[in-house]
Amino acid sequence: MGSNADNRHDVAVVLLSGGLDSMVSAALARERGFALHALTIDYGQRHKVEIEAARNIAAMLGCMRHVVLPLDLTVFGGSALTDDIEVPTGGVGEDIPVTYVPARNIVFLSLTLACAEAAGASDIFIGVNALDYSGYPDCRPEFIAAFEEMARLGTKAGVEGRAIAINAPLQHMSKAEIAAEAHRLGLDTGLSWSCYAPGPTGRACGVCDSCRLRQKGFAEAGLEDGISYERQPD
Repeated sequence: MGSNADNRHDVAVVLLSGGLDSMVSAALARERGFALHALTIDYGQRHKVEIEAARNIAAMLGCMRHVVLPLDLTVFGGSALTDDIEVPTGGVGEDIPVTYVPARNIVFLSLTLACAEAAGASDIFIGVNALDYSGYPDCRPEFIAAFEEMARLGTKAGVEGRAIAINAPLQHMSKAEIAAEAHRLGLDTGLSWSCYAPGPTGRACGVCDSCRLRQKGFAEAGLEDGISYERQPD
């Protein structure tokens, strides 16, 4: 999986959730010389505040275009993020958690691929991570590699020899390394949103899996996070 960038005119579509990882991934695409188009999926997620975060990040990064695409996955349910299922706050375990949204990255990358091919983009950037993550199967390197091959086989661009590269630049980074990369890139981490269950004051809860991983990363990196939390993990 390699970047196709070779000049300032190459376009990349970044899958921009509004979270820290997607922000850093998009900023790395910009650093590599791509002009950015951003795609955000409004899928009925419990933590809908991340949509506004994505808008702010897209503006900060100077994206040429930012599409917020409505796709109501609450119709399917099956996840604590899209259904009436409590978000766990007891810490990250070994099993795939209930915050897993069925086939989410398969669906999202398919839409991003369609967006990229329509825009004539050479690359896609996604902020998946396989080290400090919540056990989601669609964040693993073998999934990204398989999707890239599927994209080559199943698109006009791929058949004509213009295969769209799927870049996952954070794939093998720890959360601490991602926090450090955000610092190196000069990003305002306060623009991003990671929490699955915002508190009554609108602040991040501090105890869901995503908050725990984010706080752990910033602590291990010795850096201050740009957001505040309702609670601190026990």
